[in-house]
Amino acid sequence: MASSTKALRIGGEGRAAEIDGAYFGGHIRPENLAADRIDRRLAENRSGKRQVVVAMRERGGRTLAQVFAAEAHAVAAVRLRIVKGTTVHADESPAWNPLHASFAMQRINHQEGYSIDGACTNGAESYFSRLRRGELGHHHHIAGPYLVRYAQEAAWREDLRRVSNGEQVYGVVGLAMRCKPSVDFCGYWQRAQAA
Repeated sequence: MASSTKALRIGGEGRAAEIDGAYFGGHIRPENLAADRIDRRLAENRSGKRQVVVAMRERGGRTLAQVFAAEAHAVAAVRLRIVKGTTVHADESPAWNPLHASFAMQRINHQEGYSIDGACTNGAESYFSRLRRGELGHHHHIAGPYLVRYAQEAAWREDLRRVSNGEQVYGVVGLAMRCKPSVDFCGYWQRAQAA
């Protein structure tokens, strides 16, 4: 599924794309007693495993998902994957400020509204709601090294959610037949057997 978006660039003159980030992983179970709990919002009390999935979604088009340590690290990838001339919609995160030089930006403060003067990131946020639902519902846990694979699968599903199941199956089989063995998953069961 990831191979279908490997060199894909979205947007173009007169088109709109939305970018947003959502953090996954790094959960620390709180202590049972309230007196023993620490403030997990502070950087020194975090696990260091938390990563952000950045979704770049063209309105009426494809969704690209990539994983970074922080939203600010995604700026170069956004410039690479979104074509110049695209109007980019983003939230008020300061991580997106450097993009003003490259794109026509429309920013939205979600404390004021979901969509104001055409600025809206609801398409990217709907992708995150489905990814989170998948994490809670059928994946149950997404390990850090595989987060990018789950994010790319969710993007593929998001783009083809209105296509019949049969067409999705033929699409996945066609993509699988064109790919070489996965570097990440090749030998997965052999490693478990050796342990």
